Amino acid sequence: MKFKRIFLMVLDSLGVGEADDANLYNDNGANTLGHIKENCDLFIPNLKKIGFLNTLNMNEDDEVDAYYTIAKPNNAGKDTLNGHYEMMGITNNIEFKTFNNGFPTELLDGIEQVTGRRVIGNKCCNNDTIIKELGDRQLNYGSLIVYTSADSDLQVAAHEDVIPVSMLYKYCEKIRAITLREDWRVGRVIARPFVGSNGNYYFSNSGRKDYAVKPPKKTILDQLNENNYNVIALGKMNDIFDGAGINKSIKATTNMEAINKFSDIMDKSFTGICMTNLADFDSLYGHARDASGYAKAIEELDVEIPMMLNKLEIDDLFIITADHGNDPTFAGCDHTRENVPVIFYSRAFQNPKKLPVLKSIADIGATIADNFNLEKPEIGESILDQLI
Repeated sequence: MKFKRIFLMVLDSLGVGEADDANLYNDNGANTLGHIKENCDLFIPNLKKIGFLNTLNMNEDDEVDAYYTIAKPNNAGKDTLNGHYEMMGITNNIEFKTFNNGFPTELLDGIEQVTGRRVIGNKCCNNDTIIKELGDRQLNYGSLIVYTSADSDLQVAAHEDVIPVSMLYKYCEKIRAITLREDWRVGRVIARPFVGSNGNYYFSNSGRKDYAVKPPKKTILDQLNENNYNVIALGKMNDIFDGAGINKSIKATTNMEAINKFSDIMDKSFTGICMTNLADFDSLYGHARDASGYAKAIEELDVEIPMMLNKLEIDDLFIITADHGNDPTFAGCDHTRENVPVIFYSRAFQNPKKLPVLKSIADIGATIADNFNLEKPEIGESILDQLI
């Protein structure tokens, strides 16, 4: 075992340029980080020092403190689940469906039938605009606000005073069951209780609950768990894998909360992996096409980088990557098919530099598996021997 603890941070949607097959997704020219950098005065000296900006053009830089490269996506689709599945060693060639123009009538009828509630909304939107628009109506009529973020999700919002949170969860369990049909292959159903009055409504983040699907096969996380290693998931990570292979889950609802709890885990003694997903990049700024907000969130992460690096032990490995792109300068509000940055940092590294381009995001998981002497995953090639 080369590294006793591996810390994996996924910057949700922070792609670094169009993938080889971007044309199949109408995403030619997409570059989340590149276009944010072009359109905003991005100041990230700490991320720059570990090679993050070098992933945009893969130029040589011997002054960096970490190994850096990019990884190509191979799984079908450009959604969160498939990106993470690939990262953890499994192939999934069937895309989860997105519904940028709203859900089909047949599905909405099914929701009304299993819940006994009328459905309103049925649109693609972001942030809290949907409850500002329909909150009064939901309160008055007890309807369910159904919408999507342009990811493969179906979100269900209801005021806590009208539909108690426990009841909303039961509704979402029923909706999860009917959305497992192949023609409605939705990655996640998300319960979104909200509070407030007189048009001033806001989501209760502590009440949010995601209903995902189990990965189609065993992942590296399952192998880690079966071999008695710690598998600690912060925030969205537990929902992404529907708890499969995870033996410690910690709730976090914002980027900063996830970063702070991630940092706290660095103070603990364990053997295995701790992973988090910084979802605000995607949910608050990518889908909303808010380049300046996205830039600010990256800068907020940058401020925390030295503190996290200073907490690492000599036999720790810190990996920073992403799961897909979501270029905030693109039309629409959908994800974009992009390569992802990959940063490997350890205090033990003697001569960090640029690495060859990784042929698959799965190479990250294969490297983790190799470190803990696990069975080689079905996809991905380890680069552990290059991290010296």
